[in-house]
Amino acid sequence: SLDVVVRRNAFGRQVDSFETDLQFTGLPEGPVRAVFIRAPWVESVGPGVEVLATVPQHTRSGADAGAAAGRPVAVRQGSVLATAFHPELTGDLRVHALFCAQVKQAVAES
Repeated sequence: SLDVVVRRNAFGRQVDSFETDLQFTGLPEGPVRAVFIRAPWVESVGPGVEVLATVPQHTRSGADAGAAAGRPVAVRQGSVLATAFHPELTGDLRVHALFCAQVKQAVAES
C-alpha cells in the first residue's frame, strides 16, 4: 500500500484532460510526456513515500497549472509505484522500464 492521500479527479472532468512534460526522478534522457485524463493528484505523502514527479508551474501548452502546480503525480513507496497520468498512452517506455526493474528487484530480494 501507499501512505498517500489523493484527490480524485483533481484536474477536472474528461474535457479538462491535458498533456505536459514532467521531470521524473530516476529516468534518464529528459522529461516524460504525461497524459492526464480525469486524473487524481497526491494531496499528501507519508514519510516513507518518494515523490518522483510533480506538476510544473506551466503545462506544455504554456497554460498556468494553477492549484495543480507542485502537486505530486508520481510516487513510490517500497515496491509500489503509482502515477496519476497514463504512461501507456505515449511511445515513451521509460516509466514501464522503471516499473519492471522495480518488480525484478523486489522479486530478487524476496
